[in-house]
Amino acid sequence: MKPLSRRQFLLYSVAAMGTLAATPWRYWLQQGQDWPDAEKFGRVCLGKVNIRTRPHPDAPTAKEIYDDAVVVWLREVVGAAPGYGSRRWVETPDGYIYAPRLQPSFNRPNPPLDALPGSGDNRGMWAEVTVPFVDIIIANPPIRTPSLKDKLFTRLYYSQVVWIDDIKIGSSGKPLYRINQKFGTYGDLFWADAEAFRPITSEEMQPISPDVENKKIVVNVIRQTLSAYEDDREVMFTRVSTGAKFDAYGNAVDKWSTPLGPHPIYRKLMSLHMSGQTTGDYTAVPWTCFITGEGVAVHSTYWHNEFGVPRSHGCINMAPEDAKWVFRWTRPYVPVVPGELDVSSQWPPVGSIVEVVE
Repeated sequence: MKPLSRRQFLLYSVAAMGTLAATPWRYWLQQGQDWPDAEKFGRVCLGKVNIRTRPHPDAPTAKEIYDDAVVVWLREVVGAAPGYGSRRWVETPDGYIYAPRLQPSFNRPNPPLDALPGSGDNRGMWAEVTVPFVDIIIANPPIRTPSLKDKLFTRLYYSQVVWIDDIKIGSSGKPLYRINQKFGTYGDLFWADAEAFRPITSEEMQPISPDVENKKIVVNVIRQTLSAYEDDREVMFTRVSTGAKFDAYGNAVDKWSTPLGPHPIYRKLMSLHMSGQTTGDYTAVPWTCFITGEGVAVHSTYWHNEFGVPRSHGCINMAPEDAKWVFRWTRPYVPVVPGELDVSSQWPPVGSIVEVVE
């Protein structure tokens, strides 16, 4: 390799500083994971946010924070909406943050396992991230996943679900798990701190109300709600986010509308890397239930907290705990291993009906 000239060194240095300036140290300041002692946290999941002195979009800014900043979540309060959507704000020790920009999270580390369950091709386990975020290191470089290629740090976030297929002791002496996305993967494998993952058990994935024959999900795209019915009795209700009506520039986008009508669930996966025009590009999306051949699904969402407002590419976004409930309650019922089931070839359809209405 030829040595750099003084001019080349200066050019590369300026370029590097420009990159750092564009990200205002937002990632560098978040490398440490020694979060304060608190019951609940919020992780910035939608770019830069302003911490306001009052729960109002016009209140003075007390502080600016950026992607992946983790704050103490004291309580949720009602404030002024910024011209649209929710009126929910989160009170933090430094002031108020508009709630849709924070992913609710907790810091619940786990004792690492000495050995993985199963054997052969089934050796491994599904596990859930139980900390605000955990850094992951590529085990078989280079990174192939498009959405991860240009990031300074690759991370998994609270509530994501992954397949763990190996264990080793890292250079720091701490156990590491090897992460395999298993379904929809580009082939990337990663190592991560084992304490960040909670093994998912067969017991917690037992079907809900399996003896009930008549089950139906109703999604209302006007009200942005989802209801689950056993016969004519509503047994679950929550807010969701369906297909966005406008893109980031305010242009109408009919192509992202969630299709109306009754749709049987034909494929379910405990976790899936989503990549496509309908789904966007997101790693390890848990509790995915496909309802159309174009890729529209009901699934968990960790990249926003704006349920009640249309903002997906056609899918039905849900809070993690709600999506897990729907996954367990609806047919077909999925065994923990392999964690996936496709009944698209069965006729008449055997999956629960998701009826999308206006």
